[in-house]
Amino acid sequence: MKGIFVTFEGPEGAGKTTQIKQVFQYLTDQGFRCLMVREPGGTEIGNRIRQILLDPELSEMEWKTEVLLYASSRAQLVREVIKPHLHQGFVVLCDRYIDSSLAYQGYGAEKSVSEVWKINEWATDGLTPDRTYLLDLPVELGQKRVLNRNAKKDRMELKEKMFHDRVRLGFREIACKENSRYCVIRADQPGEQVFADIIDDLMKWISFRK
Repeated sequence: MKGIFVTFEGPEGAGKTTQIKQVFQYLTDQGFRCLMVREPGGTEIGNRIRQILLDPELSEMEWKTEVLLYASSRAQLVREVIKPHLHQGFVVLCDRYIDSSLAYQGYGAEKSVSEVWKINEWATDGLTPDRTYLLDLPVELGQKRVLNRNAKKDRMELKEKMFHDRVRLGFREIACKENSRYCVIRADQPGEQVFADIIDDLMKWISFRK
C-alpha cells in the first residue's frame, strides 16, 4: 500500500502533540508501519533551525527570514524523512506542515498568503497531505493551556492575542477551502473525545481509501 501522509494543525495549546502521540500508538498497535515527525525540526538541520525560529530573544526577525527558515526546515524534512517513508508504505504523522506557515506567516502576520504558499510548494516539491486534522479551540483557552504547560513561552507563543486570533481564523478559512482534505475537530472537548473523533474519521478514511 502506498504511504499515507497525515498532518495535525491548530493554534497554540490545541493539544496536537498529545493527540499525534496517541494516534501513533494506536496505529502501531493496529499493525500499521507508522512514523511521527514534527515541524520545524525532525532532522539534525531542521532541529537547529527550530532553535533559531522559536528563540524568544530573536523578536526582531524579519518576516521573509521567518518564512524562508520554516520552508528550509520543511524542505529538509520532506526530502530526508517524509518522502522516503511514504515510498516504503508508512503512515507519516506530521505535527504541523505548510498550513501552519499559511496561518502564522500569512494570516497571522497579515502578509501575502500566496507568497508563503509559493515558497513552500517549491520547498516541498508540491507534496501535500492526504488528510489534515485541525484541532480548533478559542484563543483564550489555548493561551491558558500554554501558560499552565510552559514556564517560558517561545517566540511564537509570545505574539499578541490579535495575532493568534488571526491565526485561528486563518486555519478555519484554509479548512473551509480545502474541505475534502480537512477534518475539523473541536479541541475544547476532553482529550479522550478528541482522540476518539480523530480515530473514528481516520480509520473510516483509510478504509475508504483502500
